[in-house]
Amino acid sequence: MKNKKKHIAILGSTGSIGTQALEVISEQSNFFEIEVLTANSNSNLLIQQAIEHKPNTVVIADEEKFQEVNDSLCPHNIKVYAGADALAQVVEMDTIDMVLTALVGYAGLRPTINAIKSKKNIALANKETLVVAGALITNLAKEFGVNILPVDSEHSALFQCLVGEVYNPIEKIYLTASGGPFRGMNREQLANVTRAQALKHPNWDMGAKITIDSASLMNKGLEVIEAKWLFGLAPEQIDVIVHPQSIIHSVVQFNDGSMKAQMGLPDMKLPIQYALAYPQRLNASFPRFNFMDYPNLTFEKPDTHTFQNLALAYDSMRKGGNSPCVLNAANEVVVDAFLKEKIGFLEMSDVVATCIEKATFVANPSYEDYVGSDLESRQIANDLIK
Repeated sequence: MKNKKKHIAILGSTGSIGTQALEVISEQSNFFEIEVLTANSNSNLLIQQAIEHKPNTVVIADEEKFQEVNDSLCPHNIKVYAGADALAQVVEMDTIDMVLTALVGYAGLRPTINAIKSKKNIALANKETLVVAGALITNLAKEFGVNILPVDSEHSALFQCLVGEVYNPIEKIYLTASGGPFRGMNREQLANVTRAQALKHPNWDMGAKITIDSASLMNKGLEVIEAKWLFGLAPEQIDVIVHPQSIIHSVVQFNDGSMKAQMGLPDMKLPIQYALAYPQRLNASFPRFNFMDYPNLTFEKPDTHTFQNLALAYDSMRKGGNSPCVLNAANEVVVDAFLKEKIGFLEMSDVVATCIEKATFVANPSYEDYVGSDLESRQIANDLIK
């Protein structure tokens, strides 16, 4: 019997996760077919991807690039749309089986909500969606019977460890962190780090925003909040451990004290493929781990005095309401400012902390409250940077 192909929409196909997902889908073409590709403004790469993978539809968020993309793809009978509304609406297509949300930041929220309401299973690489609106997203997923399959390597690891453990309570989870390029540095040393230094991650090849977040430990903070919603955990059940080799991707501890870990070489294609193919594990050509190449796996506590973002994320998670939304919006602004060399590395945490203090707190936010909180936090952050 011939396998029915799963039709995939990739939101953010020109980014790091999107391009790697296309490699996975090309290798597993018996199982997957591209239905939709979207990009923010990288029209050249989007056109190349569309010609190669022949989706039904593409969306370019930057409306000024519409004509260029449409002229290039019209001879290939590929439908082209532009703008934020088109990006949010395209996920509703009946021909889509699964939506891979690989957009960066807050931009992923609205399309993910629409995809869930259209009963599409979600392969979630956009952690900010759960950081910003975890309660809203998880409630919608239950209401519409949609699975949210994590793509982040740490959350994929936890998910894999929990398969078959549905009736067994989680005592604790450990999210592993590489420590980033500045592990071991003190605040005096960090005061002078440059954009170029921060963009050199020791183990992972990622986009600029997530690489800076990893260097500042904000990425781990966002992952802590994401884990709370994905796995229904209390803040005290989530711990972070620095593991510089990035071989153990995360650990689950059960109520009998037993622990399960998922291991492998640092390669995002594995968790991408796992999420797309779940519950199957597909044969793959990924490099295999060799214990003899890594005779020593080491672990240490994160330094939350030096890297304050992780502590800020925990504080926001405990406070709840719209606080994580404020944290995320402020962080998106400061990372952009750091990449444009308008702000120092340590100043990023200071601005985020001030935004959390100054922004209006909403205990039980609606979608409109999240939108308002995002705008307010960005305004405060921009005013502080000027």
